[in-house]
Amino acid sequence: MTFFHSFDDYDWESIPVLSYKEEGTHFKNITRRVLFDGTSGIDAELRYFEISPGGYSTLESHKHVHQVLILRGTGRALIGNKIFDLKPHDCFEIGPNRWHQFQASPKGPFGFLCLVKNERDRPHRPDKKELEELHSDILISKFIRT
Repeated sequence: MTFFHSFDDYDWESIPVLSYKEEGTHFKNITRRVLFDGTSGIDAELRYFEISPGGYSTLESHKHVHQVLILRGTGRALIGNKIFDLKPHDCFEIGPNRWHQFQASPKGPFGFLCLVKNERDRPHRPDKKELEELHSDILISKFIRT
């Protein structure tokens, strides 16, 4: 089976723009596209996330690994206990049980590909104790949005 989706201005023909998550106030101005869902025999899902200026993803961790490639714009990310400035073509891996959160710069859209296994655990958001630990680092405390 062959799939082809024409690309134009960070949009793929016949790939729907989806809500990032069903509901919540722990993220802002972010969308998701599932480019490949793993039904072709590769046990992985390739997704494109785009965050509008000033938006951010959920602060969370997982037991599974994420592999990320920045495609568009600039932003920042908390990965573990470090904050990174990100630009197009930066790529990195988020290891298991590492806190992570992405934020777009105020200048324009921030888009990235994320590769994960099809079967994976649900996101874990920090509990009160974990949030207190994160806030004990002043740089992380200033960065995170919950």
